[in-house]
Amino acid sequence: MYSKLGQLQTAVALFAVMPRRKIMSCNILISGFVQSGNLEGAWKVFNVMPERNTATWNTILAGLIQYEFYGEGLRLFSEMHKIGFFPDEITLGSVLKGCAGLRGLCAGRQVHGYVVKCGFELDMLLGISLSRMYMKCGSLKGEKVIIFMPSRNVVARNMLIAGKAQNGYFEEVFSCSELAMLGQGQQIHAEVTKTGEDSVKIFSESKDRDVVLWSSMIAAYRFHGKGKEAIKLFERMEQENLEANDVTFLSLLHACSHSGLKDKGMELFDLMINKYGVKPRIEHYTCVVDLLDTVTWITLLSACKIHKNADMAARIAEEVLRLDPQVSASYVLLSNINATARRWQGVFEVRKAMGERNVKKEPGISWLEIKNKVHQFCIADKSHPNSTEIDLYLEELMLKMKKLGYVHDTTAVLHDMDNEEKECNLTHHSEKLAIAFALMNTPEGAPIRVMKNFRGLQRLSRCY
Repeated sequence: MYSKLGQLQTAVALFAVMPRRKIMSCNILISGFVQSGNLEGAWKVFNVMPERNTATWNTILAGLIQYEFYGEGLRLFSEMHKIGFFPDEITLGSVLKGCAGLRGLCAGRQVHGYVVKCGFELDMLLGISLSRMYMKCGSLKGEKVIIFMPSRNVVARNMLIAGKAQNGYFEEVFSCSELAMLGQGQQIHAEVTKTGEDSVKIFSESKDRDVVLWSSMIAAYRFHGKGKEAIKLFERMEQENLEANDVTFLSLLHACSHSGLKDKGMELFDLMINKYGVKPRIEHYTCVVDLLDTVTWITLLSACKIHKNADMAARIAEEVLRLDPQVSASYVLLSNINATARRWQGVFEVRKAMGERNVKKEPGISWLEIKNKVHQFCIADKSHPNSTEIDLYLEELMLKMKKLGYVHDTTAVLHDMDNEEKECNLTHHSEKLAIAFALMNTPEGAPIRVMKNFRGLQRLSRCY
C-alpha cells in the first residue's frame, strides 16, 4: 500500500523490520524503487534476494529498459536465461523494447526466434513489440509480422502506418503531410476534427497536465515545424514551475534545428545543463551539431552551385564530408558543381569516393495527387500506366518551348553523353514527368502541387 501511494520511505522502513521477507515483498519494494526512478535501490534489493521468480526478473528488467539502460537490460536477460529462468510474454516484450532502443536488429532477430520457440508468436502484444523493434531498426519485416497476426487491432495498424512513414514509404501509408496531398489531407483533417482528436484542444482542456503531457505537446509543435510555438509553450511550462526533463529539451532542440533558431537552441542547451541539471545524451549533442554545422555548410555548398564557384565548393565539401561523410546530398552537389565547371576528373573522384564509402544517392522522385490518387515518377521511369502518353505529350511540349526560345541547360549532365542524350535525360526528369501528367489531367488554371524528395536533404513541396 505504501509503495503504491508513493510513500516509499515508509515502505522501506516497514520492509526493514519484517521478520520474514518473501519473494513477493521484495518484488513490491523493487517495483516501488523503479517507479520512483531509484534504480540503485531496486538493484540493491535484487542483489540480496536469496530467491527470485520470473516477476522479480521482469520488474528489474523493465526498469532498466524504461530508463534506457538497454545494454544492461539485454545482459540481464542473458544472465536470466543462463541460470534457468524461462521468460514469459512480459519479459520478451521488455527485451524487444531494449533491442529497438539499441537499434539492434541482430539481437532482435534472435529474440524473435526465441518468441517462436516459446510458442508466443500468436500473442498480439508481442507481435506489436516485434513489429516496433523491426520498424525502429529500419526493417520492413515488421510489416510481415503484423500481416500474419491472427487478428489486428488499431494499435497494430497504427504501428504499421507509423513504421512505413518513419522509413520513408509515404505513398504506401497515405501520409498526406509528406506527400503534399492537399485534398486527402483536408479530408483526414475533417475526420480528426469530427472525432475531436485535436492535440491543442486536448491539451487545453486537460486539467492535470504533467511534464509528459507538456513534453508531448512541445513534440507535436516540433513535428509540424512550429519551433516558435514550441518555445512559447516551454516558457509557459516554466511559469507554472514544472520541471522539464531530457525528453522536453530534446524536442525543443529538434524544433530549433528544424526552424533555424540557432541562438535560441544554444540558449536552451545551456539552460538544460546549468539550470535543470540534465546531462546531455548523444541525441542532444546531435541536435546541436545539426543546429550549428552540417546544414549551414550544405547551404553554402548549394550557393556555390548557383554561383558556379567550383574552387570554394571543393573547400566547403571537405568540411561537410568531415562532419558527416554519409550525406549523399553533399556528394551530388559537389559532382554537379564539377560537371558545370567541366571538371570531369572531379566528377569521377566524387563518384569514386561515394562508392568507396558505400554512400547511395537517393534517386529523385516526384509525387502528386490527382483525383484522390497518388502518382509517383522517377527519371526515365516507364512503370506508370500512362508513360507512353506522357512521353508523347512531353515531346510536343518541348517542341513548342524550343520555338519560343527555350534551351536545355546540359552543363551539369555527365560529359560522356552526346547532346541528344543529355536533353533526353533532362526532359524525362521526374519533376517534368509529374508536371506533364498533371497538365494532361487537370483543368486550366488549377494549381499543380509536386512533392520531391530533394536528394535526401529535405522533403520539398512546390506549387505551380
